[in-house]
Amino acid sequence: MDLQVFVGVALFTAAAGYGMVPWLARVGSRQNVSEDAPAAHASKQGVPTMGGAIVLLGLLTGLCTVSLIRGFAVAGLLAGLTLAFGLIGFLDDILSIRRGKNLGLKAREKLALQVIVTIAFIAIAARTGHLGTWRFGMDLGWFAYVWTFVLMVMFNNAVNLADGADGLAAGMAAPLALGLAMGANSEVSLFMLALAGALAGFLYHNAPPASVFLGDTGSLAIGAALAGGAVLGGHDARLLVGGLVFWAVTASVIIQVAVFKWRRLRHGIEYARAHRVFRRSPLHHHFEECGVPETKVVARFVLVSVAAVALSLGSEFLTGG
Repeated sequence: MDLQVFVGVALFTAAAGYGMVPWLARVGSRQNVSEDAPAAHASKQGVPTMGGAIVLLGLLTGLCTVSLIRGFAVAGLLAGLTLAFGLIGFLDDILSIRRGKNLGLKAREKLALQVIVTIAFIAIAARTGHLGTWRFGMDLGWFAYVWTFVLMVMFNNAVNLADGADGLAAGMAAPLALGLAMGANSEVSLFMLALAGALAGFLYHNAPPASVFLGDTGSLAIGAALAGGAVLGGHDARLLVGGLVFWAVTASVIIQVAVFKWRRLRHGIEYARAHRVFRRSPLHHHFEECGVPETKVVARFVLVSVAAVALSLGSEFLTGG
């Protein structure tokens, strides 16, 4: 049954993409390439975006179908979280499209909405008994909820930052979703398998050269789904280890910004511009600027992600977690 969920959702999502990608193009949902992206990305201008809607369609269709057989309480909670974050991303994408440049919601506006939804999710999950205080083999008390909040918000933005190359975010998220499905609560496992299937089906259209991009509609929804599934499934550590590349991408942005600001204060703006830590951030853009083809960057990042997920599963097995 579990394998059938993955395969069925993957096939449905891939098929749905044939209708939705042209529709997104017709309604004007096209990519506005950021000025901060590598020069080679200029060719991506105008490619249909908001492809996260395809992932959401596949995921929710699969869940609704299987819910006729299994319970839906936990999976429904995760679906609500995923949709809420998808709507935040949708608003960001719509504003960017209407303005004709890669400027949607302001960072503080996007963060504020993420904080509100995350707090609501934690409160509902705790009140309904689906989220406890047991973490890393110990009872953390009220701090467990603080930790959950920080983990979810940070990882959600990590996936958002990783969505900058054809097939990158979805390619790294799919194996992580499969990893989180193993040994989890049956409903969490079902949700993660459906998510992995939706991502696999989306990759059929998003693999280099992409015919559609996730947009924030997809990246925010996927980040929320993975983080929510990890905490409800009791696999925080698996998200930390298995999401290694997502964390590395985030760290590259934090380091780049922090060092730039410090050097600007100490030595001036020209010095700071000439002495950046990375040629460009996030990390995948740095490698592109170093001359590594985008397809090779994506392939290597995905391979490392698969290895990180395997490491997270192996370490839990060895420690009896």
